[in-house]
Amino acid sequence: MLPDPFAATTRGITEPDPVRPALRAAGPLVEVAAPDGGSAWIVTEEKLAREVLADPRFAKDPAFAPEGWTRFEQTAAEQPSLTTLDGPDHALLRRAHAPLLSAKRIQAQSDRIHRIARTLLTDLGDGTVDLMDGFSTRFPLTVLLDLLGIPLHLLDVAVDACRRMSDPEPGAQGKAIAAIADLAAAGLTPNRTGLATELRDNLPPETSEEDLRYHLFALIFAGQLTTDASIGFLVSRLLNGDTTPEGHLVRETLRVHPPAPFTLWRFTTTEVVLAGMRLPAGAPVLVDIQGINTDPAREPGPDLTFGAGPHFCVGAQLAQLELRAVASVLRTDFPEARLAVPYSELRQTFLGGIQGTRLTSLPVVLHE
Repeated sequence: MLPDPFAATTRGITEPDPVRPALRAAGPLVEVAAPDGGSAWIVTEEKLAREVLADPRFAKDPAFAPEGWTRFEQTAAEQPSLTTLDGPDHALLRRAHAPLLSAKRIQAQSDRIHRIARTLLTDLGDGTVDLMDGFSTRFPLTVLLDLLGIPLHLLDVAVDACRRMSDPEPGAQGKAIAAIADLAAAGLTPNRTGLATELRDNLPPETSEEDLRYHLFALIFAGQLTTDASIGFLVSRLLNGDTTPEGHLVRETLRVHPPAPFTLWRFTTTEVVLAGMRLPAGAPVLVDIQGINTDPAREPGPDLTFGAGPHFCVGAQLAQLELRAVASVLRTDFPEARLAVPYSELRQTFLGGIQGTRLTSLPVVLHE
């Protein structure tokens, strides 16, 4: 019997994940019980995954979800976004975002991002500090607010709102989304400069203020989530003796511990035959990013950490630069930094559903 791939779990950092090998062994396409009941299908084979991620019959729009499906986001018609639009509408919105987060634009911010990492790590002070509490969320949010042109005095509001996004209390997510969207508006006031105003100028003139704020919310939340989840695995690996160059260290950390273990949900727009299985219209489908990335039989090449196809993560360059900056600053400015507990005692928790895995804590001593 397959272990539940959506069940929340906590295990040691060196303990093997029982889910990925079990899914791979079950075949290239595995039917499982969906979190909301009924069936869902998980793609476990890379070639098939790349086909699905490029196939327009697998839509991101929750309008195609089965009846009774619990939606994190509204449908594309109700609230257009990069994560719910498909086809030409998605391409148009992506063209507005992509120039702001291109490799060239992001690399130009390298010194700025290194400086933020250095300042925040220095401010943690002496003794044992928990990077998962005092740094992992604040660092990417400081970078994002700074680049977007949002006043940094709103950082605590952003931190609180992002943490409340995982609150199971009814209505908590909606309030958190509204709080982030409201603070994003502070980057759009007269005389402010940054990526927020650039995005506004790149969007079609008929874009509503509400839609603009939601696009900024999505940039802030997704950007924070990606780096936040990765920092613990990156730093613990580095302080456990990994001496490889920052670029390789970041790529390997993201390959083994992708911030999102699965893609976001896709739904079939029509009946589809996939890997010999007949999927009805409205079938929920996921790609097992982590399982494919860590498949021992996988050939070398680009992994699926940031997806593939038209929905490849638009913020991939920023996330990788942030992680390289953290590794670089730790090595150059904090050469005596060490784990405050043995590496084997660190714990990782999977939040359940399609959410990511993060360390429960990361106690370190930055300097003696």
